[in-house]
Amino acid sequence: MTALLEACDVSFAYVPGTPVLDGWTARFEPGTMTALTGPSGRGKSTLLYLLGLMLHPTGGQVRLDGVPASTLGDGPRARLRADRFGFVFQDAALDATRTVLDNITETALYRGEKRQDAVARAGALLDRFGVDVPAHRKPGQVSGGQAQRIALCRALLNSPDVLLADEPTGNLDPATTDIVVDALRDHARTGATVIVVTHSPEVAAACDTEIRL
Repeated sequence: MTALLEACDVSFAYVPGTPVLDGWTARFEPGTMTALTGPSGRGKSTLLYLLGLMLHPTGGQVRLDGVPASTLGDGPRARLRADRFGFVFQDAALDATRTVLDNITETALYRGEKRQDAVARAGALLDRFGVDVPAHRKPGQVSGGQAQRIALCRALLNSPDVLLADEPTGNLDPATTDIVVDALRDHARTGATVIVVTHSPEVAAACDTEIRL
């Protein structure tokens, strides 16, 4: 059976001759949530960016549905990210110059969706995760926990086939951590592949599989 997402003998180096990853291989199946764990500096976040087609491997391939995706040009990879991937980062990575609503709907509008449809789905997600702030506020006007839930709404807006999360609970209180982890698990149950970089034993324990780098 073809995995939804595969890393095939992937290597990467920021500095030639000093690999961060060297010949790394793994398969990620639909309907599963995988934790990437291990000490700092082992390349977990770099691997996530490779799997998310944000970096080019210096060797090997990342495959989506069995088809090489990491070798595509910038435009096709950007389209794949918009159509098939969702991302959640530790610091939320929201655009401070744009409103909460625009941060959530930006990718949907890039895909050519009607704004009213994207706004309706964004509102439903904000309600689901209890983000009780005016949608016209800027990220600097919300709490850290609210910002992370807003980032989760952005990641889930297009019901992505692959959801990648880099330390998504690192700066959160226990209640918000539970909300984020439950949402990630719920999304995996829809048939998506969810991959989480984490240092938290509790988050790793909530995953189906743990891969230690």
